[in-house]
Amino acid sequence: MITRGFDLGGLTAFLQYARQFGRPVNEISSQYNSLQAALAGAERIFAVIDTAPESETIDPLPMPAPIQGQVTLSHVNFGYVPEKQVLFDIDIDVKPGQKIAFVGETGAGKSTIINLLPRFYPLLSGDILLDKTSIFKLDRNELRKKLSIVFQDTHLFTDTVMENIRYGRLTATDDEVIAAAKLAAADSFIMQLPQGYKTELTNDGANLSQGQRQLINIARATVANTPILILDEATSSIDTRTEIAIQEGIDRLMQDKTSFVIAHRLSTIRNADVICLIEKGRIAEFGSHVELLKPKGKYYRLYMGQFD
Repeated sequence: MITRGFDLGGLTAFLQYARQFGRPVNEISSQYNSLQAALAGAERIFAVIDTAPESETIDPLPMPAPIQGQVTLSHVNFGYVPEKQVLFDIDIDVKPGQKIAFVGETGAGKSTIINLLPRFYPLLSGDILLDKTSIFKLDRNELRKKLSIVFQDTHLFTDTVMENIRYGRLTATDDEVIAAAKLAAADSFIMQLPQGYKTELTNDGANLSQGQRQLINIARATVANTPILILDEATSSIDTRTEIAIQEGIDRLMQDKTSFVIAHRLSTIRNADVICLIEKGRIAEFGSHVELLKPKGKYYRLYMGQFD
């Protein structure tokens, strides 16, 4: 009785009505997912808005001039939160022009030490000195102008190669930018781009290889021409052959600069003046590459383990 008179037209109408009945339910589900994503994004936005601004230095001392580049970490103790300390009695004196490398397992505290130099965080105790003057008594912005940082992850803007390099020092002339690119061993590949230095980069430099993006990043640090250089695993995501080319640019960049280097590949820091092995937030071993190999301790095992 139910199907009496239920022809093909009736079946078509029934299926159409059933589809229309379910469409609002599907749309509600889709909007709910969008709402959840919006709430998650809003939470992050408000977290940034609610972040307290960095405190200004009251009556800052004049920046030492000229900067010699001596950096001293004096009995530094640090924790991102006071209840959980991550660095313990870090005591290091880096002479002007020296290259110091930090090695150790992931989470040992290497990057944490590097992040303290530009005053990203306050200390629990101890002090950090630049040319025998506490960095916490200097103007923060002036201090950061004396530092160049090359991170593992490169960030390029939607602009020309020239302007991306000039970002290291906005007042640099075109000739200074080109000279910096040559010093960083980036000029050769830039000149092979369709419009050379005027080539437009898009989508964070997606039209370049990882090694080429890193070379532009190094050129950016070169044009900044600061007395202190920080390299935070700058070549860890690059293949060995490309790393050799980039290492040439880095070696030129580090000339006459006080340099702090974090590297997973220990072969890249053998020529460092001082190597500091960090273990669980403490200095475990300290010395040159040759000095640390002799006792066949933790650095020796870490170094030889990369060739097994």
